[in-house]
Amino acid sequence: MVIRGFGRLQRVIQQAQKRIASKALILMYHRVAEVDLDPWGLCVTPQNFAEQLEVLQKYAHPLSLKQFVRTYRDGNIPNRAVVITFDDGYADNFHNAKPLLEEYNTPATVFVSTGYIGQEREFWWDELERLLLKPGKLPEKLSLTINGSVHQWDLGTAADYTLEDYQRDRTCKAWEAAPGSRMDFYYTIWQVLRPLSASERLQALADTHTWSTSKSTARQTYRPLLLEELSALADGELVEIGAHTVSHPFLSSQSTKLQRDEILQSKTDLEKILHRPVTSFSYPFGDRTAETVELTKSVGFNCACSTNEDIIWQQSDYFQLPRFAVGNWNGEEFIKRLSKWFHI
Repeated sequence: MVIRGFGRLQRVIQQAQKRIASKALILMYHRVAEVDLDPWGLCVTPQNFAEQLEVLQKYAHPLSLKQFVRTYRDGNIPNRAVVITFDDGYADNFHNAKPLLEEYNTPATVFVSTGYIGQEREFWWDELERLLLKPGKLPEKLSLTINGSVHQWDLGTAADYTLEDYQRDRTCKAWEAAPGSRMDFYYTIWQVLRPLSASERLQALADTHTWSTSKSTARQTYRPLLLEELSALADGELVEIGAHTVSHPFLSSQSTKLQRDEILQSKTDLEKILHRPVTSFSYPFGDRTAETVELTKSVGFNCACSTNEDIIWQQSDYFQLPRFAVGNWNGEEFIKRLSKWFHI
């Protein structure tokens, strides 16, 4: 009884400490863009992003990730400190996000998957969306051979994807898709491709492209950063560049060697391009194991971000910093979210 009671008391004390300690949070964005279909909720429109930045200037204490880590280590986090981060390295981070960050004088960190820099193709989840979520008909059966195993799917009624279906899916997230729908089919294939190595995934995408008979090409509005855009994005003191692996793998599904290579090579690539130390890292999909965290520490990063949603206080792990995913909210809704996150 004493032991159980003591454990409960510890939890109560920790919760109280969270309430009274200086509170900080890290925000996770991906894109500042307007798109027709957004199955992962990655996009915030420029208008809403501007309103969110205005809110942060009025009601929070924006910090760069470097500033935050420094004040965190010193035990002197400003109350309502907020750090903005972007994952992946979309070109719109430079074209749409940076001008607004400059207008509102708000720092941000962009975590870049270096294998996509300057590539003509889209990020793999976008390429898959382009192949599978375009109104029209697809063959009724898909068969993919992956690692010597044959995977087969029967699309059924989802083979015919009407304009009405497409319009419905504009307000649907992939993980909320109705069973048997085309969006559900997309989500199923995405789940199969996610843990693969880069080469396996590229082959699966190529096979899916052939099967779909699609003649569509990579969309410029979805492309990753070009080399010169990355350099321009990093120019000045406002935007910090962090690493996000090379090929954006699901790290826990990879060997120790491949994990280390992905983590270290992304750091090396960026430092070669930018001629400066790269000290922050973000786990793709937020996925990691204890081994992944130790590998991230061992290659020389100062901190790493996860996708766990929580505020940050003095007992948080430098290498598993939580972040809140930001939706396409206007300023009024964003204020409500901040209030909820900060418990005020």
